[in-house]
Amino acid sequence: METTGIMCSSGRGCFVPEASAVSAQRSLAVLPPPSISRSFKPFKSSSIFGESLRTVAKSSAKLLKAKASTSPVTKCELGDSLEEFLAKATPDKNLIRVMMCMGEAIRTIAFKVRTASCGGTACVNSFGDEQLAVDMLADKLLFDALTHSHFCKYACSEEVPELQDMGGPTEGGFSVAFDPLDGSSIVDTNFTVGTIFGVWPGDKLTGVTGRDQVAAAMGIYGPRTTYVIAIKGFPGTHEFLLLDEGKWQHVKETTEINEGKMFSPGNLRATFDNANYDKLVNYYVREKYTLRYTGGMVPDVNQIIVKEKGVFTNVISPTSKAKLRLLFEVAPLGLLVENAGGYSSDGYISVLDKEITALDERTQVAYGSKNEIIRFEETMYGKSRLAGTPVGATA
Repeated sequence: METTGIMCSSGRGCFVPEASAVSAQRSLAVLPPPSISRSFKPFKSSSIFGESLRTVAKSSAKLLKAKASTSPVTKCELGDSLEEFLAKATPDKNLIRVMMCMGEAIRTIAFKVRTASCGGTACVNSFGDEQLAVDMLADKLLFDALTHSHFCKYACSEEVPELQDMGGPTEGGFSVAFDPLDGSSIVDTNFTVGTIFGVWPGDKLTGVTGRDQVAAAMGIYGPRTTYVIAIKGFPGTHEFLLLDEGKWQHVKETTEINEGKMFSPGNLRATFDNANYDKLVNYYVREKYTLRYTGGMVPDVNQIIVKEKGVFTNVISPTSKAKLRLLFEVAPLGLLVENAGGYSSDGYISVLDKEITALDERTQVAYGSKNEIIRFEETMYGKSRLAGTPVGATA
């Protein structure tokens, strides 16, 4: 049978099929509230999100039972598969299923991005019998993954910034917010792009903070495809590499962000009428920091985690307003950076402590090492909430 994604079976592993499917074969229905309608259809349960995940749930349960007599947090090991890691990182089998389903979607998005046809104003690929822009295709794949997880109550995305009822339970279920393809405007240049998502317990995505997340992740589509995960209560931020046979392998654990002269200055036009941001950027240049900026938030923040150093800033001004969304981008990346031993700030507090008051709420942000966040806060607003020696841009 043809599908639009990667097929898996317990005996043969995974492979990438041709990008086509018969829409009549899709059987599971997304359950949006009556006031909201979506035109896309989810996958049939026996394809991309089917038997392999039921097998994973069973094997995870065995691993969890075996570890129950020891400590609640088991040390992960490089080389672990995704399911082995998740079984050690959390006892919540419902969360494991959500993270596995999202991993399946990320594998498929990686293939769709890699084989997209770019011309005119958009990069497109096939979704069943449709041709869609890759960001919308990614959006549909992720919604389908959450539907098939059976444990997502509500979801919303940067493309569909309204709560969608995914049919999962409130008790023991989750709500998920995601940016399906951050950097979609640079796909045609062959720059790295990515998916961002955060997972909150229950049925709320407003009136909560980023610190309430139980998990956050990035899917990164570049020369390598990686899945970077942070689980609340489990130390470190963890990178998984997509292997040729379609499996995720644990390849890196980051637990500390050190000091280092690497900077990524987003929204640089704000330096025109934000004197303090101009002062901060000039400090980076004067002190001979290495400029590493792609215009894609995912690779620019991911390099801090991978290189274990550096700073990313995206500052606002009177004429350059905030563009980054707290729910879909800033809070999930905040958990990834802080779990890795780094810090985040909106200028005053950690972005994880900002209450999300609206689905489309926007903010400025900085991520990086402790001293870089102190420098950011001191330079922008004269003082820092973090204890330490002043390290402002005049130092």
